[in-house]
Amino acid sequence: MRFTKMHGIGNDYVYVDCITHSPPRDPVNLARAVSDRHFGVGSDGLILICPSERADVRMRMFNADGSEAEMCGNGIRCVAKYVLDHGLVKKPRLTIETGRGVLALELQIQHGKVERVTVDMGAAILDASCIPTTLPGPRVVKALLPLPAAAGLLPTQSSTLEVTCVSMGNPHTVIYAENVARIPLDKIGPLIENAAVFPRRTNVHFVQVHSADEVTMRTWERGSGITLACGTGACAVCVAGVLTGGTERKLLAHLPGGDLELLWKEQDDHVYMTGPATEVFSGDWPD
Repeated sequence: MRFTKMHGIGNDYVYVDCITHSPPRDPVNLARAVSDRHFGVGSDGLILICPSERADVRMRMFNADGSEAEMCGNGIRCVAKYVLDHGLVKKPRLTIETGRGVLALELQIQHGKVERVTVDMGAAILDASCIPTTLPGPRVVKALLPLPAAAGLLPTQSSTLEVTCVSMGNPHTVIYAENVARIPLDKIGPLIENAAVFPRRTNVHFVQVHSADEVTMRTWERGSGITLACGTGACAVCVAGVLTGGTERKLLAHLPGGDLELLWKEQDDHVYMTGPATEVFSGDWPD
């Protein structure tokens, strides 16, 4: 099986072209195998580039644990780069079908290769039951999340977190902190991800606000653990910042793997994300 390793600011996936090649027989177990950083290729998951009857191409995304997710912001930019750079589609504006629906993308092309991509991520989903979370709604903004198992893990020594929940087609929980570097993300991330109030689990983001238009964030990704970046998560952080009054609609987010530019437009209520996409190498996996 031919594959290509790509990343969006360090959020790396193994990509398989299922348009010109046969799709893998068992993508769930393949995702687990290729994602292993010691015995596999090493990645945050597996992304299949498939034919679509509704868009230019379709993206299916599997986390490192084999679970299929609705959407990946960094992943969709890489899909756009792959299909143009490899000649599957030759135009600067694409549509890609995802579990979130069909999304529109604008490609910034230099010397025939995609360098950066702007994705119209659609409108944020704010209704608690649709995120989904059982925290009291209709919107979950600065809500209190009791987490007794987290006692002693946070700098405040509190076992209750103030959270804001947003879905960008997949669920996100945003928590603000004075210093995100001090958060033991490997310990508290899985506790929040698997909390009973999130029936489909949740992605977890700790955010440090520098100014009204600049933040630093760290992510525990549902099904993959600590990742260097999360595109849908950065969009959720942009929305959460406006809802909580901490930041503005235009935001620069610093993630461990690099920066993303976000804009929550008032005109159409959509969130727009801009960032790079990088191809690392291609190879053959014994399937």
